[in-house]
Amino acid sequence: MIGPTPSQNRVSGIVVDSAIAVHRALGPGLLESIYEQCLAHELSGRGLIVDRQRTFPIRYKDLCIEGALRVDLIVEDVVVLEIKATERILPVHEAQVLTYLKLSGRRLGLLIIFNVPVLKDGVRRLVL
Repeated sequence: MIGPTPSQNRVSGIVVDSAIAVHRALGPGLLESIYEQCLAHELSGRGLIVDRQRTFPIRYKDLCIEGALRVDLIVEDVVVLEIKATERILPVHEAQVLTYLKLSGRRLGLLIIFNVPVLKDGVRRLVL
């Protein structure tokens, strides 16, 4: 299996740095939508292209469900971000990101949990 590209690694590093900046400024305890909007703003300010709430179809046999999959953020069209405001990462959160990667055709995802005292404890990197 081939790992993430240098470009994907660079983007994911900027995402983590940006998420830390947002977490330091706001702290835990807010809604996911607030963290999402602030993180998108921070990433855009750092010169990255950010797509919020991008939808993808889900295909099953001859059925196509348009807009069925909604990803929180896609950065530079290569890194999928799922943002949570829960207290800890659960297996279902990781499964969600892996499914988003598979259905969106991306390889690298970050699950970021903002409701933690130290953000590095709430970041999980997932590779498909």
